[in-house]
Amino acid sequence: MNWDWQVFCEDTIERQVVQGCFGKNGDITYLDWLLSAWGWTISVSLCALVIALIVGSIIGTLRTLPDRPWTVRLGNAWVELFRNIPLLVQIFLCYQVVPAMFPALKQVPGFLLVVLALGFFTSARIAEQLRAGILALPRGQRYAGMALGFTTFQYYRYVLLPMAYRIIIPPLTSESMNIFKNSSVAFAVSVAELTLFAMQAQEETSRGIEVYLAVTALYMISAFVINRIMAFIEKKSRIPGFIAAGGSGGH
Repeated sequence: MNWDWQVFCEDTIERQVVQGCFGKNGDITYLDWLLSAWGWTISVSLCALVIALIVGSIIGTLRTLPDRPWTVRLGNAWVELFRNIPLLVQIFLCYQVVPAMFPALKQVPGFLLVVLALGFFTSARIAEQLRAGILALPRGQRYAGMALGFTTFQYYRYVLLPMAYRIIIPPLTSESMNIFKNSSVAFAVSVAELTLFAMQAQEETSRGIEVYLAVTALYMISAFVINRIMAFIEKKSRIPGFIAAGGSGGH
């Protein structure tokens, strides 16, 4: 088998090797295209992760509120809806069905639609993890907050949530890594991310092995970096000697 890594130094029009591997005077090499696609993948993933963390935190908290049966049902409905519909189907619904129902959304870029779909899909998983983290806290923590005269918002804000987030950092790490992998569905709405690049570059160059190895390496680098960032956060936020006791922190 002959490897031809020089394919990334070729321009995308005439397939001529460009010195330095980066395009000049308006030319674009496959390396330029690869790095641009990586940038789109990172953009989709990070934007979706922000949405997932915000929405997931809200929904996860709503599902543990005491004496709020309707908010609990609302949170449960959100989780069941977005967890049980495949991500690619959600992308299709956001890109085809919802704009057809609401014509004003037809002008929304595909990038934003895929970010919302991926963010909502992941938010359901984060909501479930946060709920589990809150319920894993000893019951006394909630009572201590109430004894201090905190409102429900205050004892969630200052007592329960800071501890619950520390508990769920390991599964949050997995979700943060998964979101980079799941961002590959963005090709379905023509977002020029890594998977779309790999499909098109392989067709144009017939060097599928080199192209897919390079794309796989960039996915691995992205996942590794987010893993190390989350490990650093976990180390800095760890409470020595704390072990979450099984309890009913949410009740």
